[in-house]
Amino acid sequence: MPEPQNQPQQLQVNADAEILKGRYANALQISHAPEEFVLDFFLLHPPAGQQVARIITSPGHVKRIIAALTDNLKKYEAQFGEVKPADEPRREPMGFHK
Repeated sequence: MPEPQNQPQQLQVNADAEILKGRYANALQISHAPEEFVLDFFLLHPPAGQQVARIITSPGHVKRIIAALTDNLKKYEAQFGEVKPADEPRREPMGFHK
């Protein structure tokens, strides 16, 4: 018998151990095209840096990510106090190496 339409279905998500460890990033570069946004995360420690992740997602999903981050930041600040924005990084050109 099918589940009623108003009941959420449970979704099983698998993640390997490397993904669950997470990655630290202290810089983000965002680019976009009509169909997608590309978020490149970096760990910069001059004189070098390393790209640690790339997320490609739809413009509609970016709106949902922004809303979720805004909501979570408000909740965080209500619990722990105001977060001060980090200083803007120096605008030095980055070169990519494979």
